[in-house]
Amino acid sequence: MTAPPFLTLHELVKKARQKLNHDNWDYIVGGAETETTVRRNRLALDSIAFRPRVLRDVSRVDPSTRFLGRALRLPIVLAPIGGLELFAPEGGAAAAKAAQEFGVAHMLSSVCEPGLDAVAQAAPAALRMFQLYTRGDGDWVDAMAARAIAAGYAALCLTVDTAYYSRRERDLAKRHSRSGPMPQREFQARLSWSDVARLKAKFAIPLILKGIATAEDATLALEHGVDMIYVSNHGGRQLDHGRGAMELLPEIAAAVGARVPIIVDGGFSRGTDIVKALAAGASLVGLGRMQCIGLAAGGQAGLVRLLELLEEEIRICLGLLGVNAWAELDRSYLHPAPPVGAGDTLAAFPLLALDERSFY
Repeated sequence: MTAPPFLTLHELVKKARQKLNHDNWDYIVGGAETETTVRRNRLALDSIAFRPRVLRDVSRVDPSTRFLGRALRLPIVLAPIGGLELFAPEGGAAAAKAAQEFGVAHMLSSVCEPGLDAVAQAAPAALRMFQLYTRGDGDWVDAMAARAIAAGYAALCLTVDTAYYSRRERDLAKRHSRSGPMPQREFQARLSWSDVARLKAKFAIPLILKGIATAEDATLALEHGVDMIYVSNHGGRQLDHGRGAMELLPEIAAAVGARVPIIVDGGFSRGTDIVKALAAGASLVGLGRMQCIGLAAGGQAGLVRLLELLEEEIRICLGLLGVNAWAELDRSYLHPAPPVGAGDTLAAFPLLALDERSFY
């Protein structure tokens, strides 16, 4: 029997780096300006230790969950990322098919090829959600929402932390233009709570707001009838010097309570990271950079293998904490602790030894 090609997550990271050019690698690991928010995402996770319980029967650990009425093998959503076609020829379709094959949720970015209709056709059985950047007036937004509903997407996600496009200095310093001028970008800057109210009034599809970073805005979202809160700092790609996502989560979870599900992303790379998020109040964890790494390392199969490895890490972590299911987990299993690393993008992989000579 042939051994699986990847036995650890850092092997996938290394393979992705070897296969990508410098520009596309920077797109995965980089962020805005000083990349402080990127590092704080990792440091926030590394500043939490576990409080395990022992002498419990953990012979039947089950890391599955339910979301939007669907069974999921793990509490994971493949986060919306523009330009997945940089990492796999099929782009968003490859990610959606991996989500369908393994059994996690998928959220498609509106700036990811091959578009919402083709992705829906590629993975009709997946739990699919659609993320929208506003590039037009209310009628344009409504038309996109109607298209997503017609294509069978289970929820609509409005990204709210991109009023302005950030300065990605890794690209600027190389004079590398990733996408060129973005038409109608001013519509994103004009987005307001009135747009949220209009969408809620007009469409029955569950509405998610992505980019919530304070308890105040989470409370406003609930007042506007939003169905899910997506805690995110855009992976450190938008506002520099923001707080780490895992630092944001407890504040927002306290404000939201059990009223609506919470999704979170931002630096989550290991099974232990996902366990920490669920213990702190999240329902799903979004994978952004790791999704790109899985696709770059081996396309759809590489992403499925990444999810298999995360599942193994999660199952072991839950068992060693003394719990069999997510319902048994709460904040009592977490404790503040000083981080042991510098918080760089790949700090979750201390055994990673990349050979610089093999990059190009």
